[in-house]
Amino acid sequence: MAYKIIVSSRAQKEIENAIDFYAMYSVDAPINFISVLKEAYSTLETNPFFRVRYKNVCALKIRQFPYCLYFIINEDTNTVRILSCFHNSRNPNKRPKV
Repeated sequence: MAYKIIVSSRAQKEIENAIDFYAMYSVDAPINFISVLKEAYSTLETNPFFRVRYKNVCALKIRQFPYCLYFIINEDTNTVRILSCFHNSRNPNKRPKV
């Protein structure tokens, strides 16, 4: 059963900021970040049931980069709503709340 990925505006902004940051220092890093992010989306489409961090918010570590995708799963509509692309060095109190 495939799940549909919905990216919140907050997560989209965080992703764009990460891409812009990596673009300042490397030509390949933004391309690699996007590629790894697509792999994470593909993983979430097929099996979104990862560790629950708090309440019903789950997290998936992005391979090779210091980010986690925080998301919620709606099994009724088969959707995964990505709440944040959170840098692991940021203040944990700023993680997304439901």
